[in-house]
Amino acid sequence: MVTKEDIQAAESKITKGSDFPQFIKEIKTMGVIRNDVYVSNGLSVYFDSDNQVLQISPEEYPELVVNEESSEEKLTHALEIHQKGETDYITFCKQAADAGVEKWITDLEDMTCTYLNSEGNELLKENISSI
Repeated sequence: MVTKEDIQAAESKITKGSDFPQFIKEIKTMGVIRNDVYVSNGLSVYFDSDNQVLQISPEEYPELVVNEESSEEKLTHALEIHQKGETDYITFCKQAADAGVEKWITDLEDMTCTYLNSEGNELLKENISSI
């Protein structure tokens, strides 16, 4: 199983939203097949092909309230500016919470990232650009 230190080393290389595909490539080579991120508390759950699970909570992360009313428009806007490098990770998470995103699931086999609201409904699914 991948270790917390391996993940944190890969995360440390992310400085802007456009670095996300490289991060995904790196953790995929470690054997990660799925990553779930919970917006309200920042918890990241990593799954590998051997059904091992690693949970990592960020040391500094604000407690966020997820908007009960979800908005694909707000999420699309937040993603666009984040991927251009105009916002940092915490700002993106705040905007995602405002857009009603409870969590996102990154599927490293399908190379997709799916954003879900608190009812588990898909707000948006995007392909992760290949590197």
